[in-house]
Amino acid sequence: MPTALNFEPLILGPADTEPAPLTPIQEEILELKRQRNAVILAHNYQIEPIQRIADFVGDSLGLSYQAASADADVILFCGVHFMAETAKIVNPSKTVLLPDLEAGCSLSDSCPADKLAAYKAQHPEVYVVAYINCSAAVKALSDVICTSGNAEKIVARVPADREILFVPDQNLGQWVAKKTGRRMRLWPGSCYAHVLFTVRALEALKEQFPDAPIVAHPECVASVRDMADEVCSTEKMVAFCREAPGDKVIVVTETGMLHRLRREIPHKTFIAGPTDSCACNDCRFMKMNTIEKVRDALLNMAPEIVVPEDIRVAAEKPIQRMLDWSRS
Repeated sequence: MPTALNFEPLILGPADTEPAPLTPIQEEILELKRQRNAVILAHNYQIEPIQRIADFVGDSLGLSYQAASADADVILFCGVHFMAETAKIVNPSKTVLLPDLEAGCSLSDSCPADKLAAYKAQHPEVYVVAYINCSAAVKALSDVICTSGNAEKIVARVPADREILFVPDQNLGQWVAKKTGRRMRLWPGSCYAHVLFTVRALEALKEQFPDAPIVAHPECVASVRDMADEVCSTEKMVAFCREAPGDKVIVVTETGMLHRLRREIPHKTFIAGPTDSCACNDCRFMKMNTIEKVRDALLNMAPEIVVPEDIRVAAEKPIQRMLDWSRS
């Protein structure tokens, strides 16, 4: 039998019909945005005050292409470093800012470009499929990029006679291999936040909310994925939560996602997936961005993301291949 949680679960109930007024610093950011002709992008895992003043909220690749279509000179990407790099890759003529240059990613860091290059030198036959949660330099070494939303389709398109090396997330890779039936070598990387979710904690939560379905991100470990009613990307979580029967959903991903769900599906209640020691799971890197740092980035036009042109061009090719394969 699961043990009871030793803390109260984090629950975001139905949203108020009228949002609170913007704070002075949020108003200041919007004025600076106007002055700089900027577009503000916020990843799903950002804090609610940042999401609220963003022009677009979503996943990293979708946001980068939203920026490409925006009539703006400056992109302020409220996320982590590799996401801002991706925005620069597909928007080379625009200035790309990141509120905190130290906002990194444990998953991206688990696959350094020099180690991938060394592996490819020893195994030149492998076809590298890279999850978009990696650095620009790793993208430049890859054959095709994928997202958690299209990984199954992209892997299925790799020629059958090529052996796949999937980087950097072994949990997503394991899930895709099971879905597609493709044997793949898996890079030993993971997202530190998503691997903290456990079956024991979820079973204890289900004792309290037995009728609430579980939706989980594929970066979670296999035992958690197996327990979920749906495993999908953050973008697909919105559709699942909207269509799920009942008025409560247990959401097993980074806590910031609940703010977007509550905003877009205001009549439902969302319960954060717990860990063994905490009612929710925050990514410490995502939470390095604050509303003050957002203001300062626009005020000072820094920190700016710079990607060397040779790496940018090389990294854009596997992204374009992914887009071509996704359309066909």
